[in-house]
Amino acid sequence: MIDIDAYKIDKQQTRRLEEFDTTVAERPDDDVLRDELIPDSINRLKELHWKLYAEAEKGVVVVLQALDAGGKDEAISYIFSNLNAQGLKTNAFQKPSEKEKKHDYLWRMHDLMPERGQVGILNRSHYEEVIAPRVHDLLGEEAIPDETDKAEVWSIRYRQINDFERYLYENGFKIIKFFFNVSKDVQRDRLLERLKDPKKNWEFSFSDVEERKRWDDYQAIFADVLSNTATEHAPWYVLPADDEWYARYIVSSVMIDVLEQIDPEFPTFTDEEQDRIDEAIRTLENE
Repeated sequence: MIDIDAYKIDKQQTRRLEEFDTTVAERPDDDVLRDELIPDSINRLKELHWKLYAEAEKGVVVVLQALDAGGKDEAISYIFSNLNAQGLKTNAFQKPSEKEKKHDYLWRMHDLMPERGQVGILNRSHYEEVIAPRVHDLLGEEAIPDETDKAEVWSIRYRQINDFERYLYENGFKIIKFFFNVSKDVQRDRLLERLKDPKKNWEFSFSDVEERKRWDDYQAIFADVLSNTATEHAPWYVLPADDEWYARYIVSSVMIDVLEQIDPEFPTFTDEEQDRIDEAIRTLENE
């Protein structure tokens, strides 16, 4: 049984990414993970997801954040794509449109949120608003509170994001956040694979190489994000993303744990409804 709490951060405290492993020595073999453990966990996840969808009382928001080639897209393919499509809402977070720029930076998040009964996947998320503008010094293009020093904007946004996530939680939506912690060497190898394998060329973007030059900046900012936005109601899970199959297994295990906490059940009929069901059965059987 996997200890998911070993990868969990649920309180605000100063953290460094060096504290978290990118690979784990004591773990099941990839063959076992791929052929046994993950399929079993997906079957359990599918069962719980159907109940969540049928009950339609709670929802789950899943945040996926990573550097390029961290493994987000693969987690979606291998884990979440197996779920009931009607109960799944997947969003790839893009640059804000001109309309979205006219609103507050969290305004567009509401359209991306799942309905009750759904699991919403955010492939990148509102956390981009405290990452990309810092790395590329884009804050000058955005509206910031009056008389606010640029350096203070990030702590303000952290508080606002924490409040936003608490609001979702208090309205019946669980929030789970995954950070795919990949090492610089493994990221390089994955980018090279995308370049050299014709079947993976489409995954490569020239911006991936440019962004890699800012590796240290990203590491520091991600650590700051984890330190300031890990809460009990919206924890972060820092995944050893060099181990692709193990990282996926952690994701599926965390999802199962959260859905088991929700404990959804298929709706049942009232006595009156059951009488009508019985009558409908007799009608159909006697045709």
